Order: sequence, then C-alpha cells, then structure tokens
Amino acid sequence: MAAKAAFFVGCGFMPLIKMLRTRSISPTLTPARASSTLRRVQKIGDLPPATRILGVDPGLHRTGYGVIDDERGRLCLVEGGILRAKADDELPKRLQDLHDGLREVLRDHKPQIVVVEDLFSTYAHPRSALLMAHARGVLLLAAQEAGVPVHSFMPNEVKQVVAGNGHATKSSVQSAVKARLSLKSSLHPPDLADALAIAICFALRQENAVRLR
Repeated sequence: MAAKAAFFVGCGFMPLIKMLRTRSISPTLTPARASSTLRRVQKIGDLPPATRILGVDPGLHRTGYGVIDDERGRLCLVEGGILRAKADDELPKRLQDLHDGLREVLRDHKPQIVVVEDLFSTYAHPRSALLMAHARGVLLLAAQEAGVPVHSFMPNEVKQVVAGNGHATKSSVQSAVKARLSLKSSLHPPDLADALAIAICFALRQENAVRLR
C-alpha cells in the first residue's frame, strides 16, 4: 500500500498517529453565448451540493490530497497529506498503491465530490505526461468505485480562482491556501498545497454557481 503522510488534521497540527498515513495538513455574458468561465460554473451547478470536498494533485511518485469542509462559505481543513508509492517498485505495483491509498482516504472521510487536476494538452516531456496519466487514471477509478462524483480543473484556473493570478508561483498559491483556510503552519511539500487549492477552487466555484441559480 502507498505510504501516506497526513500532516494536518482538523484545523491544526497533529503528530503522526497511523503508520499508513502521515497527516500534513464574476463571470460575464456575451449576447451570443456564455463565457467559458460561466459555462464551467454552470457545469458545477449541475452537480449535487457538496460540503465535504476532496482535492487531488495526481503524481506517480507523489500524489497530494486535501479534504476540506465548506460550512456555509467558511472553509475548514479536515485532513491533508501525501500518497507515496515506492520508486523502485514496478509500475503496476505503484499504481495499485496509489489507488489503494486514495480508497482509504475516501473511506475515512466520505467526501461528496473528488476534484482532480486536469492534464495539460501539451507537455514538454511526453513520457512524464504518460506516467501522470497512468496515475490520474487509477485515482479516478478509486473515486468511481466509491461512487463519488468527479470534477476537474486546469492548473491555471485553480491559480486564478485561489490566488487571483493564473500564473501564480507555488509560494503564492501556498500563501493563498493558508489564508483561505486560516492556517499558521507551512504547507509542504507543494503537492499538499496544490491539492488543497484544487478543493478550494471547487468550493469557490460552487458558491458562484449557487448565486447564479
């Protein structure tokens, strides 16, 4: 099974308890058609309301995850951490470990939506993109097996919504996540902050969708 690191639980730091998981922690309309932003918001509006959101930043070596609660617009961290697969294992074993690790997170926290970072349309390193697609696929499978709906965002949209800049640096994203979740502790590694940012992006988009109803 994937080694799991969950650095934050609730709204504060908690020492390692389990060996299996380490705990870290407005659109416009044109006369002819809705903007792409508005269409994405409307798509979220078609999903059942979610108060517990699981964000996932897929990676074959390291997958970040973050569970948050949306309490009437107040966002609170439930748990965030990292799923790791052993680098020297064969690819099928590493994929199984990531799949099983996310299944455990889904079982423990019962989110109402899983939000996963989408793949870039182009990659400078095709092999890296292919390996990322393998990891993303087994994570999506885990969500499907758990009967949890899945939504996805492109990285630039997450940065724009959470940090106010579609080309924000990782440090800017981490600062924005800490501010929105009222956290004092640093978020490391970056995969953890990215996963939480994905979950926060959905919560904010969902809030906009409610206003448009």
